[in-house]
Amino acid sequence: MTMPMDRTDPVVHVVGAGLAGLSAATALVDRSIPVRIYEAAPRAGGRCRSWHDEQLGCVIDNGNHLMLSGNHAVMAWLTTLGAGERLTGPARAVFPFLDLESGRRWTLDLGAGRWPGWLFDRARRIPDLGAFSHLRLVRRLMRAAPETPVAALAGADSPEMRFFLEPFTVAVLNRAPEDAAVGLLQPVLRETVLKGGAACRPRIARHSLEDTLVVPALERLKRAQTPIHFARRIRRIVREGGRVRALDTAGERITLGERDHLLLAVPQHAARRLLPALPAPADGEAIVNLHFRLAHPPFGAGVHLYGLIGGLAQWVFARDALVSVTISAADDLLDRGADELARQVYSEISRLWRHDATPAANKLPPYRVIKEKRATFAADADALGNRPGPHPLPLEAANLWLAGDWTATGLPATIESAVRSGLTAARHIAADLR
Repeated sequence: MTMPMDRTDPVVHVVGAGLAGLSAATALVDRSIPVRIYEAAPRAGGRCRSWHDEQLGCVIDNGNHLMLSGNHAVMAWLTTLGAGERLTGPARAVFPFLDLESGRRWTLDLGAGRWPGWLFDRARRIPDLGAFSHLRLVRRLMRAAPETPVAALAGADSPEMRFFLEPFTVAVLNRAPEDAAVGLLQPVLRETVLKGGAACRPRIARHSLEDTLVVPALERLKRAQTPIHFARRIRRIVREGGRVRALDTAGERITLGERDHLLLAVPQHAARRLLPALPAPADGEAIVNLHFRLAHPPFGAGVHLYGLIGGLAQWVFARDALVSVTISAADDLLDRGADELARQVYSEISRLWRHDATPAANKLPPYRVIKEKRATFAADADALGNRPGPHPLPLEAANLWLAGDWTATGLPATIESAVRSGLTAARHIAADLR
């Protein structure tokens, strides 16, 4: 059990209570290192926010986040927090799809183990592709130069592009294949698909993102008597003599002790505001999420996942009667009205559970539309060499550290990347303090 904070000990000041900041903070207090957290928002979670929506009458997340069983940093962190059971999902790596243009349904079923037996079963693999076509596609992906656009790997109308590369790229990188860099897909494939179905099982928050990822971290920090200052925006970082000396807010200056450290765990645009000389990738595209509260669970009780091809809706997450939809790479939807979006998306997703000709969208259920304008960093070729590590030496501040899904984790902007960055930064800071 961590002892109460003693100010004679060095303190790590963590700016940002998203998943990068929370994972770093919990790892530090587990090493008996005192931490103080400053968060500009009124609550923790960052882009993994949850709240009770009065219009829908239930708890919703700001957006859908799919984790995979091969996300080892997330799985290890949740196990450490005693929250591993708060994730749920199928026992096999199954991804059911519906092509809205043709009405065709299929399931990509990678199985439950490492053996790629699905390649030799037409009912389990990508439509219109044989086993050797799958292998050639993976080989092209893994052998391509990192800066290669994903669109260069297959024809625009090919089964490879339509049924795998485009939905996979947009979902993982929040970027169209024409602009997305292969080098940001390669590590995801290496850590999941290439390790077989055992590493690809979908893992989804059982109740909400906050309940699964945020609450267990806050409970751990509370037990360690870690102060968290909400609605406390850091406006300036004061550096002198090769160290960070103070943090300025709107109404006070927070002075760092001689042995204190600063971990900046904020999005890249906030980091650039505080540190203009910091190399960082550009902001990426928006993500639009829609939540519908139906009268009855359309797929039965529990959590369900579906992919859609050929329409606006891309991924459907159903948690009992709450059906949530994610649309990535969605800059062109930001100016569209909520009612227009909801009607088109509901018309598309209702085809998952309706097989008659009646237009289900005539009766639109209660809905909520959420637009994240700066959801991720731009996953293009420029980002490959523009992501700083946990200790940005060019900034000449020995006690300054970085964490966030946009830093040099080797992964795109995912929950796994955010948590991995936080745990990595905590490990470096602990080593430096020793």
